[in-house]
Amino acid sequence: MSEMTQATRDKMIADFKLVISDAEQLLKLTADDASGKFSDVRGRLGERLAAARTQMSELEAAAVAKAKEVAKATDNYVHENPWQSIGIAAGVGFLVGLLAGRR
Repeated sequence: MSEMTQATRDKMIADFKLVISDAEQLLKLTADDASGKFSDVRGRLGERLAAARTQMSELEAAAVAKAKEVAKATDNYVHENPWQSIGIAAGVGFLVGLLAGRR
């Protein structure tokens, strides 16, 4: 999972939150149905949604912590190696310029 990009994680988190929200709305809409089996399923779904919401919060916190860690490592590298950082930025800018100029 370490190879997953931040944008992919953010999209997955947003999609999962939407699924949780839809499932919670479905639970609310079916709250009036008192049949035994349906009530059992609704109870299990409620428990699973609570667990999923907790897990999403943990994943989101981990993603934020990782992003902060990467930002701090980048900041440290730039401060420790300013000329190399400028060279890398110039090289990337040059490549982007070449690729943009070919269109």
